[in-house]
Amino acid sequence: MDLTQQDWISQLEADEKAVILDVRTEDEFNDGIIENAINIDIHKGQGFISEIEALDKDKNYYVYCRSGARSGKACEVMNELGFKNAYNLSGGILAWNGDVVAP
Repeated sequence: MDLTQQDWISQLEADEKAVILDVRTEDEFNDGIIENAINIDIHKGQGFISEIEALDKDKNYYVYCRSGARSGKACEVMNELGFKNAYNLSGGILAWNGDVVAP
């Protein structure tokens, strides 16, 4: 499910089971992240699937990438794997107006 930045933030702040997931490459991740994000690179193929399957399906995942395309795909994959709540940040980190911190 795609969310605007405003909806993504307001939902995230009220969510006690939230996990922020960055699906960019390690180099992109090292350039700066949304605070508390964990990194699982969607370009890892089966490695990405394996790492996603190890996550707690009872949590709610707030997913982003550079522009929103890869994170949208990641949310689709997560839904197929049985995750009920995966939220894509529309526009990705390029459209992010909040703080970006070093990982």
